[in-house]
Amino acid sequence: MKIIGLSGTIIGSKTSAVIHHILEEVKKADTSIETECIDLKEYRIEFCDGRETHHYNEDTRKVIEKMSSADIYIIGTPIFNASMSGALKNVLDLIPPSVFHKKVMGFVATGGSSEHYFVIENQLKTIAGYYQAYVTTNNMLIHRSSFGNNNEIIDKETSEKLTALANELAFMGKNLTKIATSSRK
Repeated sequence: MKIIGLSGTIIGSKTSAVIHHILEEVKKADTSIETECIDLKEYRIEFCDGRETHHYNEDTRKVIEKMSSADIYIIGTPIFNASMSGALKNVLDLIPPSVFHKKVMGFVATGGSSEHYFVIENQLKTIAGYYQAYVTTNNMLIHRSSFGNNNEIIDKETSEKLTALANELAFMGKNLTKIATSSRK
C-alpha cells in the first residue's frame, strides 16, 4: 500500500512541511505503508490542455505516473484568493479521474484566515466527490501562526490534529483499499 503526499504549490514551504509531517506520522501509524512526497516545486509541470499523457514533458508524465501508483493521498495547498493553488488544480486536471476512484483522499491547507477552511469543504471535497474517492474526516487548515521560523509545526494542538489525520489515512487506506479491490474484481 502506498500513500502520496502532494504539496500542491510551486512557492513557499509551509505546505510541503505539513505534508512531510503527515507522512512521518503515517509511517509511525503503519510501517507497512510506503510513503512518497511529490513537491510541485521540484517539477516543471506543463499546463493541462487535453493532450494525451505521452505528449507532455517528462516531469508532467512522471507526476501523473507517481500519482497513479498510489492507494492513498494527502493533498496540500496554500490558499490564494479564497481558492486552492493553480498549480494543484492543474495537476488534478492532468490526472484521469479514474486514478482516484474508490481511493482514500485527505486534505490540508495553509493560510492566514480561518475562513480558508471553506476551500477544503467547497472545492477539494467536491472534486473528491466527483472522483468517487473516500474522504477523511480530519481534513484541516493550518494557520500560519502554527509554524515556527523554519516552517516547523510549533503548535501542539495542530500537531495532534495532524497525527489524527495521519492515523485516519492509514486506517482508511488499509481497510477501504481491501473493499475497493474486491469490488473491482
